[in-house]
Amino acid sequence: MKVKTTRFGEIETEFDRVIRFPRGILGFPEYREYVLLQTNEEGTFFWLQSTENPALAFVVSDPMLFVPEYQVPLKMEEFADIALARLEDAQIFIIVNKVEQVLTGNLQGPLVINAKNRQGLQLVLSEKKYSTRHSLVRLEQHPKQVSKIA
Repeated sequence: MKVKTTRFGEIETEFDRVIRFPRGILGFPEYREYVLLQTNEEGTFFWLQSTENPALAFVVSDPMLFVPEYQVPLKMEEFADIALARLEDAQIFIIVNKVEQVLTGNLQGPLVINAKNRQGLQLVLSEKKYSTRHSLVRLEQHPKQVSKIA
């Protein structure tokens, strides 16, 4: 399948690589299908690219790379929403933003993806233990690692 993007032009991917968010992502409920793109070898940051809107893409990353103690409390009804039978099948990502010279991560709104069926959802954590703008990386300290993002 071909996916048009404003950042990478037209890309080729397989239908079975599409991740479906039945409820969409916060602020973008009408866009429900995405693909995960890796733009560098390090695998620290990825693009979650909408297959329905070429201009809609989010930089995402594994929160455990930055906050090893990070935990997402999943409830049984959330398991059911994405047909998640085992917690081991869940992939957790956070949306990354650039605020001046710092990359921040939304630890309050993680993305949970069932790796088996490629269904996903975005949670809004009720506890205020985590921030929506947790500092991840200062750009001037790691320019090579984040060159494709910033």
